[in-house]
Amino acid sequence: MDFSGYFYTTARHIRQTCARIPACLNFYTLCGLLMLLSEIWKQLTLTFTVNHGNYSWWHFPFQLCSVPMYVCLAIGFLSSKRLRSLIPYLRTHGDRLCSFLAAFLMDFGLLGGVFAFFDTSGMHYGYLPLTIHSFAWHILLIILGCYSGLNKKTCRTLSGYGFSVMLYLVCCGTATILNLTFSQFGMINLFYISPRCYMQQKVFCQIADTLGNGAGIAAYIAASIAGAGAFQFLWNKIAK
Repeated sequence: MDFSGYFYTTARHIRQTCARIPACLNFYTLCGLLMLLSEIWKQLTLTFTVNHGNYSWWHFPFQLCSVPMYVCLAIGFLSSKRLRSLIPYLRTHGDRLCSFLAAFLMDFGLLGGVFAFFDTSGMHYGYLPLTIHSFAWHILLIILGCYSGLNKKTCRTLSGYGFSVMLYLVCCGTATILNLTFSQFGMINLFYISPRCYMQQKVFCQIADTLGNGAGIAAYIAASIAGAGAFQFLWNKIAK
């Protein structure tokens, strides 16, 4: 079986498993709440158990792999029937917004989950429960990406991909502002693109060595967009 066939079989199995969740419980909402609670536990554990009361800005919850938590919560929020009854715009555009957000999970969320396993050094902690949490988190990103990819309501058009790219770039801009704002309090490198931290990602650090840190950051962002586009292409091939 070729890669695309194996990928489709695995993703379909995940989709069928997720379909068994009661209809009254939105899968994205469930995942978002689970991720939020586990992230709160992680932050408290890092601060009080590992760092003895000192907050670790390095682990501020706004990395590429953190964004799916907010996206899942947003989908759940936008899917609320009560909210849609109060906001006319959501009654007509809510499903479209959710389909665009699901496209982000299908492209960039899956990208973050898959490629984290190509270099797991950042997923290991000195405290075993945190290591387990990190691996489980990225596995969940892959599940969410596959679920979204097989969900017929997910937008697979260029508009959906364009929305995902724009959301990613907005997150990059937000991460840069946060990096510059909070660097005075400690080491912080959200999205691994802080101008005040040298590029550390494999391959891109070599670009930074040759062409400068700015070029390494730009290449990293461009490669992320291209990687998400590759997943978009793969899902469209599977859907045919």
